Amino acid sequence: MNFNNKVILITGASSGIGKELALRFAKEKCKLVLIARRVELLDALREQVENYGSELLTIKCDVTKKDEVKKAVGLTLEKFNRIDGAILNSGVGIKQSFADFDSSIGEQTFAVNYFGIVYFLNELLPILKKQKSGFVAGMSSLADTRGFPVSGFYCSSKAAVTSLLESLKAEYKPFNVKIISIHPGFIKTPMTDKNDFPMPYLMDVEKAVNIIFNNLKKEKKVIRFPWQMAVLTGFLKRMPDSWFQKIADKDVKH
Repeated sequence: MNFNNKVILITGASSGIGKELALRFAKEKCKLVLIARRVELLDALREQVENYGSELLTIKCDVTKKDEVKKAVGLTLEKFNRIDGAILNSGVGIKQSFADFDSSIGEQTFAVNYFGIVYFLNELLPILKKQKSGFVAGMSSLADTRGFPVSGFYCSSKAAVTSLLESLKAEYKPFNVKIISIHPGFIKTPMTDKNDFPMPYLMDVEKAVNIIFNNLKKEKKVIRFPWQMAVLTGFLKRMPDSWFQKIADKDVKH
């Protein structure tokens, strides 16, 4: 896949993986559309992006609000007249013990991680279908494999993303629209900096973004990394439920 001069939209672009993706794609001289709630952080990226020769549009948008998503896509078409690819990266991870169940955290998590993708798909897919070209990459996680303790809302939201994207792949293949799912393990970002538990194979964000970028260029439909965590979570997914429950029980302090 050649990204030169392509219109690439990235959500959650103000920090972490989204920010680094923006800088990586800028080197390809793309026409970038960077979307986040903290538009002041996006504007701070402007000089770096433009120094690489990329044209830039920054849009303030809350991905949990359908009308703002619709407006953001409309502004993109107004400026560039097409969209060649979208990386739907916005996400939250809120640690929540179900010993103190709080449905509002579930609502917040799904609003960003799942519906933040659904709302963009609602606007993007008709455009890409009409163009008969383009790709959408959604950010899932290796945590989609099991319901890990203290991460139930996060795991289930990412499992929902994985299933949704998987269901779209075959349906949009006849229109030459590529649906891609991205499954990172632990990546060092402001989101994971809050974690107070061990994070095996924690990866620098720059290395993670290079893996994502290179696999997108190869048109790989499923991107899982780092490989050590991909193997481990794959094993856990296939593990008998009773075995997994014993491991989970040990992780929970009663």
